[in-house]
Amino acid sequence: MTLTYIAFAVAFFFALNIGASGTAAAMGPAYGSGAVKNKRIAMCIVGVGAFLGALAGGEVVRTIGSGIIPESIVEVNLVVIILSAACLTLFIANIIGIPLSTSEVVVGAIVGAGIAYNALYLETLLVIVSFWVIIPFVAFSLSFVFGKVIQHAEKKWPQLKGKGKWGRWLAMLLIITGFLEAFAAGMNNVANAVGPLVGAGLLDVTTAVWFGGAFVALGALLLGGRVLETNGKRITKLSLLQGSAVSATGGTLVIFSSLFGIPVPLTQVTTSGILGIGTADNGFKLWQKDVIKRIIKVWVVSPVFSLVVSYGLILLFLQSDFYTLIVIVSVFIATVGSISLLSATRKEKSTIHDQGGGI
Repeated sequence: MTLTYIAFAVAFFFALNIGASGTAAAMGPAYGSGAVKNKRIAMCIVGVGAFLGALAGGEVVRTIGSGIIPESIVEVNLVVIILSAACLTLFIANIIGIPLSTSEVVVGAIVGAGIAYNALYLETLLVIVSFWVIIPFVAFSLSFVFGKVIQHAEKKWPQLKGKGKWGRWLAMLLIITGFLEAFAAGMNNVANAVGPLVGAGLLDVTTAVWFGGAFVALGALLLGGRVLETNGKRITKLSLLQGSAVSATGGTLVIFSSLFGIPVPLTQVTTSGILGIGTADNGFKLWQKDVIKRIIKVWVVSPVFSLVVSYGLILLFLQSDFYTLIVIVSVFIATVGSISLLSATRKEKSTIHDQGGGI
C-alpha cells in the first residue's frame, strides 16, 4: 500500500513539472512578443488550457500505459521507478531553465524498464521516435515558410507589426493560438505523468486525466517562470503575427499526433517553430546562440539519461544485479570524466594561445 501512495505522489509531482515545462512551449511566443506582458497571466492561461486538453488526452494515456511495454509487467514498484527516473531528469532541466520534452524522458524511462525485462514493443517505439524527428522538422519548415510570408507582409503593411489599432487584434490572435497550444500540451503531455498509473491499474483513464490535468495546471502556476523566459525571450524576439504562426503550427501538429495516441515532444515542436521564424528573419546565424546549443544537447541526452536511470534503479531495487549496476556507474563516471578532461584541455590550450605561449 505504501508503494501505491509513493506512485501517486511521484506521478503528481511529475505532473507539476510537466506544467512548468509546458508553460514555455505553449505561451513562450505570446510572452516573448509582448502580447501577454505579465508572466503570471501567461502561466494562468496555459494552466487552464492544459487542464481542458488533458480531458481529451485518453489515447496518449493508453499508449504510455501499455503501448510501449506489456501491461502484464507494469506493477506498482515498476511505476515508481519509471516515474522517479523521468521526474528526476525533468526536474533538473526545470531548475536550470531548459525547456525539456516530457515525452522523451518518460518514454526513455519506460524503454529502460522494457530493456531490463526484455519486453519491449519495438514497432510502437520506432513509430514514436520517428514522430520525434518528423514533427519538429515539419514545424521548423512550416514556420520558416510562414516567417518569410510574414516578413514580406509586414514590410508591405507595417501595421501588421502590431502598431495602431491592429495591435489589439493581433495580440488577441496570439493569445488564442497560445491557448490552442496549451490545450495541445494537456492533450499530449498529461499522459506522461498518469499513463503508468493507468498501466498498473491504479487509475482508470477518465480519473487519471482529471487528476493529471489539475496538477499540470498547478505546476504551470508555481514552477513555469524560468522556462517561460528561456523559450519566450532568450531564443529570438517575435512579433505578434510571428508568434501566432508558431503557436498555431505547434498546437495543430501536436493535437494531430495526440488523436493517434502518439506522445510527441511538444517543447521541441514549439522551439523548432521559433527557430524557423528566427531563421527566416535572421538567417542561420541564430543557431550560434549558446542557449540553442544547450537545448539541443539536452534534447539528445534526456531520453538516454532517463533510460539509464530507470534501468539502473530496476537493477538495484528489483533485480539486485549489483555487478551490472557497477559497470553502468563506472561507464557513466568515465564518460563524465572524459568530457570534463577534454573541456579542461581545450580551455588550457585556448589560454596558452591567448597569452602567446606554446612552442
